[in-house]
This record gives sequence, C-alpha cells and structure tokens, in this order.
Amino acid sequence: MARTLRHAATLRVDAWQRRPHSHPRLDELMEPYRFCPRCATPLAERALDDRLRHMCPAPGCGFVHWNNPLPVVAAVVEYEGRILLARNAAWTEPTMFALITGFLEKDETPEQGIAREVLEETSLQADAITLLGVYEFMRKNELIIAYHVQASGTIALSPELAEYRLIEPHRLLPWRAGTGYALAEWMRRRNLPVEFVAGPGHNRWRD
Repeated sequence: MARTLRHAATLRVDAWQRRPHSHPRLDELMEPYRFCPRCATPLAERALDDRLRHMCPAPGCGFVHWNNPLPVVAAVVEYEGRILLARNAAWTEPTMFALITGFLEKDETPEQGIAREVLEETSLQADAITLLGVYEFMRKNELIIAYHVQASGTIALSPELAEYRLIEPHRLLPWRAGTGYALAEWMRRRNLPVEFVAGPGHNRWRD
C-alpha cells in the first residue's frame, strides 16, 4: 500500500509521499545498500556500464545493486464531478493534500493496483480507469503510472489519511513535477485551462 504524492489547490501540497510504517518502506529498502545481501561484505562503488554502481568486491559473489526506479501508481480520482485530494495522517502541516498513490502488489496489473489503492484509502469503487500517462519522478527514483479513476460509493478514509477535499476541476493548479503533469493532462483532455504553480513542491487550487 503506501501512498500520498501530491497535488492540490489553495492549500499547499508537498511533493513527497508515503505513509508512516513501523517497518522500512519499499522506497527506503531500495536506497543504496551498505553491505552485500548475499555475503555481508561492504559494498564498493565501481564503474559498470558507464555508471558508478554499488557492487560486492568479494571474489565469486558478483552482486550489483542496480537501484532501478520504482513503479508507483497514482489516481486523479473523480467523484461526483469533483477531484478528491487527501491529507496523510502523518503530515503535521494542515494544508498538505495529495493524490491517492501507492506501490503495486505482486501479480497485480497497474490498473488493478490503482483500483485497490482507491478502495483501501477511500472506500470508493473504481468504475472506470483510464491511463493518463507515465511520468518520471527522479528525486524519489520513481516512475509514476497515472490514471483517471471515476469512482462511486461513500467516502470513508483509511487510518492513513486524516481528511479529504473535493475540488472543482477548474480550480485545480498543478505543479511542474510528478503527478502535477498527470493532473495537467487530465485537465487538457477536458479543455480546461492549465496554469502551473510556480516553484517546486507546491500545488494549489483557486479560492
């Protein structure tokens, strides 16, 4: 599960994501290893395929930590004609809201993954799922697969989320990174004017 990217409106939304865990998060586990998971030898930085990579120097081991980007699914959730934004319960800033996002489970398609995330986080059913695009998010070493999700039901947030907002589409102001590009694409498909928020890590909606 794991989630919370950003995107929002009159309230600010930081570009970071994820819920708190009592155990390491998947994105934390993908940070450069210090020791080889095979033989516990300290890793060394070596050149391989024109890049510096963390590799095991022990004879006969050959482990390489490739540190590939993680796929993350994100949803522009449309509910009763408005866009749902939610605030992570771990965030102390009351103006920080975000899209619903998360990691995929094993043996799960991206479409199945985002439908599950929407259900788990909001109790809403995904009635229709449409791909918006795939977007880089290099600062978190992630690749975002973003969808428009038309949802129905009664909103009931998971314990991970503290509150939500339903924003009229014409009031949304995407930011120039990550899920902001997905939101902008969704707005363009509806012939809505797109105005990006200046500055990094802040999304807003018009009053």
